[in-house]
Amino acid sequence: MSCNHHQQGISLLGVGHATSLLLAISFVLCVAFDLLLPEHAMYEAWQKLLPGFEWISWKSFFLGVIEAYGYGWFFALIWVPIYNFVVLRAGQQNSE
Repeated sequence: MSCNHHQQGISLLGVGHATSLLLAISFVLCVAFDLLLPEHAMYEAWQKLLPGFEWISWKSFFLGVIEAYGYGWFFALIWVPIYNFVVLRAGQQNSE
């Protein structure tokens, strides 16, 4: 019995959307946290990480969500091919 599922790698589409949603949801939760507890606000970090983000307007909020989602795809576009390459190489070495 063969374990070929390890040699197939992982889905760029799946990782891209999952990572992007994780970051977008985290951004929304952080903004909510900042509004609820302004003395512990992190919005200054968001201003440095997200170009054009200001504290706080609807336009800036949606820009932050979009940029956080984009960072997820940035991660996936780099990480998934590297991961799949490493898994494929490991599979080739194991089959030799």
